[in-house]
Amino acid sequence: MTEPKPPTDAERDACAQEFARIALLAGRAVMEVYAGECEARHKVDASPVTEADERAEAVILAELRAAFPDLPVIAEESVSRGVIPTCGARFILVDPLDGTREFLARNGEFTVNIALVDSGAPVAGAVYAPALGKLWVGGASAWSCAAAPDEGLPPLASRRRIKARAPGAAGLVALCSRSHGDAATEAFLAGLSIAGRVNAGSSLKFCLIAEGEADVYPRFGPTMEWDVAAGEAVLRAAGGRVATPDGGAFVYGKADAGFRNGPFIAWGKAG
Repeated sequence: MTEPKPPTDAERDACAQEFARIALLAGRAVMEVYAGECEARHKVDASPVTEADERAEAVILAELRAAFPDLPVIAEESVSRGVIPTCGARFILVDPLDGTREFLARNGEFTVNIALVDSGAPVAGAVYAPALGKLWVGGASAWSCAAAPDEGLPPLASRRRIKARAPGAAGLVALCSRSHGDAATEAFLAGLSIAGRVNAGSSLKFCLIAEGEADVYPRFGPTMEWDVAAGEAVLRAAGGRVATPDGGAFVYGKADAGFRNGPFIAWGKAG
């Protein structure tokens, strides 16, 4: 079978914008649940799931079927139920509620993540934090804006181009997971010149680096591809990168591994 040609910059931007539109719709579903009592069940892997995860995923899948009928979709809650379509070089990754623990803690640091993967790399994506009213989008370029879940895509005039920054002379600002610290992360950071540390939840960490607010985010604990792809798409479009700890390529489409990730480091712009 012939592999599809890589998407053009215009196609990546159009795809990312459509993901942004869909993420806003999913964000509305998330916030409807967030406004009431939030209860969690636990999946087989012991991770929490809420009604918000399931309602948001249903919205996203319906919209993606209409907009991209030929693309397989790997979505977190569907995978947990054993619904795993065969994916080739190009497919969509969905995390309907990244940061379920943050959602349950009611700190606002949760996101809706949608990304297009092509030949092992995320080439378009949208990350939406509905409780914070903030949207990040990455295709050929990256932008962010304020966005309420019930108002649709913001106009072009309100969108701000974002760029990752080069390291400053004073040292790096490191981002750390609010809910998943570990000794390996501390050991890695000990080898860098760190000027400050910020804790944050979900894919917000990738977006803060993309906006030039921080420089590095190491993650040695377990993650899944849908946790990372949309954030990396935004970061790549802003000039940053995600790599393995030894600097190798961070690859998507690991179906044989159940779409589980190994350790990675998210970096801002190289100095």
